[in-house]
Amino acid sequence: MISGLDHVALAVRDLDQAVDAYTRLLGRTPNWVGGDGDARHAWFQLPNMALDVIAPVGDGGFGQVIATHLETHGEGVWALAFTTPDIEAAVALLRRRGIGATDPGPVRSTRDDGAKRYWTTSSLGAGAVGGMNILLTAPPRDGQPWPLSAPTEGEDAAVTELDHVVVRTPNPERALAVYGAKLGLDLRLDRSNPDWGARQLFFRCGAAVVEFGASLKAPVTDAPDTCGGLAWRVSDPAAVHARLAAGGWDLSDLRQGRKPGTQVFTVRTGAPGLPALMIQQSAPLAPSETA
Repeated sequence: MISGLDHVALAVRDLDQAVDAYTRLLGRTPNWVGGDGDARHAWFQLPNMALDVIAPVGDGGFGQVIATHLETHGEGVWALAFTTPDIEAAVALLRRRGIGATDPGPVRSTRDDGAKRYWTTSSLGAGAVGGMNILLTAPPRDGQPWPLSAPTEGEDAAVTELDHVVVRTPNPERALAVYGAKLGLDLRLDRSNPDWGARQLFFRCGAAVVEFGASLKAPVTDAPDTCGGLAWRVSDPAAVHARLAAGGWDLSDLRQGRKPGTQVFTVRTGAPGLPALMIQQSAPLAPSETA
């Protein structure tokens, strides 16, 4: 039913400032800037998903939806959108499984030069999926993938793709029921670690991962899930760290990740939706780790 993560939608107050920040953070330029419905957005397309940065510019339509989210939650992730190859069939199946979904409908974006882009989406009932805004999105109408966002300073110094989305949940069994049993995401790992005080669920979604984190110290409740941040994959963490440090970003040191063979660092502040993790998978092991 779901074949991948289509995009992550980020609500911001000032689009120009957010575009500048994410261009510098990702080391890539947006491949589309435009909008309709009293909202404007910029689209950063990576191989395994896109980041859709959205700001309200009017008092009606979709702009009001984003403005209300900003008033209630502030800047940050507004929605996760999953790709489904047959959106009509997916909506019908989810309704049979007890998840309300709007009828699939067209979305249009008009670029500043007048070009238009169309896609089809359905919005799932937030109360039935743990409180997050979840969208289903059909593939591009012409069957061609959106063009990738170009690097600003070479591929080595740019983010290559999204590694994973982190979702905080007060109810991991609910997450298993919704995202595993009903949405059909591929549960790859269910891990509890008393030292960290956390239980983690890792769902594979195409070429990305959705990670749910729950506290082992807090009681299980029916409170809504919330987005805990994004982790971006890089091929040369030292080059990306050096580029961001030269740009004045607030960074942690480059370090070995919890997962063997990874190198990571954190970008603490400087753009809506931060902090964010930068991660290199399958990094060379240190001599002590290979002994």
